[in-house]
Amino acid sequence: MKLLIVGAGGVGTSVAQIIKRAGAEGGWAEKVVLADNDFERAEAVCARLAEARFVPEKIDARDAESITGLIGKYGITQVLNVVAPAFNEVIFDTCYASGVGYMDCAMTLSKKDPDDPFHKVNVKLGDYQFARHEQWKEKGILALVGSGVEPGMSDVFAKYAEKHLFDTVDEVNVRDGDNYTGGGDFGFSVWTTIEECLNPPIIWEKGRGWFTTERFSEPEIFEFPGGIGDVEVVNVEHEEVVLVPRVIDCNRVTFKYGVPKEFRRLLLDLESVDMAEAQETVTVGNVEITPRDFLVKILPNPVEHAGDVRGKGCAGAWVTGTKDGLGRSVYLYQLADNQACVEKYGTNSVVAQTAVIPVIMLELIAKGIWKETGVHGPESFDPDPAVERLAKYEFPAGLREMDSPYAEMIEAQKLLEALGL
Repeated sequence: MKLLIVGAGGVGTSVAQIIKRAGAEGGWAEKVVLADNDFERAEAVCARLAEARFVPEKIDARDAESITGLIGKYGITQVLNVVAPAFNEVIFDTCYASGVGYMDCAMTLSKKDPDDPFHKVNVKLGDYQFARHEQWKEKGILALVGSGVEPGMSDVFAKYAEKHLFDTVDEVNVRDGDNYTGGGDFGFSVWTTIEECLNPPIIWEKGRGWFTTERFSEPEIFEFPGGIGDVEVVNVEHEEVVLVPRVIDCNRVTFKYGVPKEFRRLLLDLESVDMAEAQETVTVGNVEITPRDFLVKILPNPVEHAGDVRGKGCAGAWVTGTKDGLGRSVYLYQLADNQACVEKYGTNSVVAQTAVIPVIMLELIAKGIWKETGVHGPESFDPDPAVERLAKYEFPAGLREMDSPYAEMIEAQKLLEALGL
């Protein structure tokens, strides 16, 4: 595989570092072109990698010709898009026109209903891409969308649960929480955090379909593993709710994330003074810029402050349903320690977690293990080889058996076995 990574920020850097750390196991990546609008940033990353197959380039992700030029120059066969989702349509369409594989970590953007945004959906995340499924299929190429940690790894976990742990699936509830301290309010992309947190959250229910709700609605306390403990999580717009019910037969899908109350207030305050605006530009000196892009420029870069953060982050899918006629509830997850990720990859745990599953999926595509054409999410594929490779890439998966009649039956069996009965 000859890979073009569009974006040399935290996720792009982590992807390259993970491929490098894999050694001979990462040999499926014959060439890795790391491209960014800031050439010096891409150049610095490749200099640290110090290996000839990692090549820095300058790219304008808004310009199809800039992308096409690099595809042709290096004979690229696969593009990984890890820039802000505002660029997705251009990169996605350019890959189609060039006949190369496409992958992203966050799908094309939604558009809220103009009249009733907190009840009705309008344009959903990824609608632009899925509308072009047949075109990609006819051309014989794959666009694998929503392939980071969430969405991505969480979708793989949901599919794994359906395949191995349940006879019937009731709910797939993605839950994300952490106990991070230090490093500022934004642990991930400033632009994307504002986008997903302030958009109307989306929920899916069988018989009702997709609908929206109020920002930060339905707070619940979820106990996360690894010493994180109880975290209040709330509804946030996210791709899993769009992806999972397309493939997995279930009754309800939600996404909730641990957004601290003070941070929720900050985001709503930014919106109230139009600083979250991402479409309309304002003039600052001689430059036209959106208020949100201005915030991106002035707020601390989460990647640059990664070393100041202590704690762990957990991402996973809480799946409920039935097994052997009994109700069952499990949480499949991946846990990452920030300081360990900084030491290994030079980036924080949020972006390192986001980067590992695309690397695994790219390997599976390169080796012909995942084979499809058209536009698909990760839940369209066999989850086993992806889950198996998480440990190889130093991000092992975990499973927590939650309280349920099935869990009680397991404990009773263990007791009987211990008694020799």
